[in-house]
Amino acid sequence: MSSSAEHEYENQTMGKNILLLNFSSDRFFIITFLLSIIYCTTLIGNLCIFIIIRVEAHLHTPMYFFLSNLSVLDTCYSSTTLPTMIFNCATGNKRISFVKCIAQLYLFVSLGGSECILLAVMAYDRFVAICNPLRYPVLMRRKLCAGLAAASWLSGFLDSILHTVMASKLRFCQRDESVNNFFCDVPPLVQVACNPTKTSKILLYVVSVFLGFSPFLYIVITYVHIISTIMKIKSSEGRSKAFSTCSSHLIIVTVFYNTAIFNYVGPRGYSIEMENVASLLYGILTPVVNPIIYCLRNKEVKGALRKHYLNIKHYGNCIL
Repeated sequence: MSSSAEHEYENQTMGKNILLLNFSSDRFFIITFLLSIIYCTTLIGNLCIFIIIRVEAHLHTPMYFFLSNLSVLDTCYSSTTLPTMIFNCATGNKRISFVKCIAQLYLFVSLGGSECILLAVMAYDRFVAICNPLRYPVLMRRKLCAGLAAASWLSGFLDSILHTVMASKLRFCQRDESVNNFFCDVPPLVQVACNPTKTSKILLYVVSVFLGFSPFLYIVITYVHIISTIMKIKSSEGRSKAFSTCSSHLIIVTVFYNTAIFNYVGPRGYSIEMENVASLLYGILTPVVNPIIYCLRNKEVKGALRKHYLNIKHYGNCIL
């Protein structure tokens, strides 16, 4: 194909629309309501954790600094997909332009990749705190923590460039191409492309393994050392306290990586419904459960939230 013809074909592709999968039309009101509740819960939960960490001086530690970054990530992460899904369901308009689809894909993959790295950084923080407690203040300095957090964000956004460029090169046969997903992501776009996608699939697997499996493997190895160190603690109270500081992070890692691995590098051949459920769990579940897990299992966060809730309640009673 000549360069001029290829350029014209690219312009035609950019002018195409993507038809996202729609929810059941006979239950659109219930589904719209549920999605709105999930989105509001995600925003409120993550923003509350971020604010409480910022205003409480005793929470200005590396662990809670990384947790505040996770809250911001999850807020942005859910905001790339849920508003579109709510609009889609409420209006029945499942059409999205190819350019907007690519933009959504870039943000979604960027934030997901950043979370992969950030969870590994949080594991390192727990490793130093439990396995080298005397050196913790020296090793986890403020400048290092800021650098690790910035590297997490940067690595995710740089990685997403590869996926976005790859997806932008895909060609679609129909004017309005139907995609078997509720939002724009790499695997469903690759599935419906007309041009050869072998290179795209290989890149997807290689990058997913590198950016997804490598941090996960690091987290597993780190927690083997952490648990080994905890088991050597003679005091049962000390063991319980050490486990409590890691349990919330471990649960989040399990939920996030299980859904991510199934969504990107898991075996294909499942029913469409199963793949859609996996996609929804990966895109929606982790941002909404993260603040719930940390609020339920972290005494310091619960205590700070309770204190400010009582202060607000007392202030309201005084006004009334």
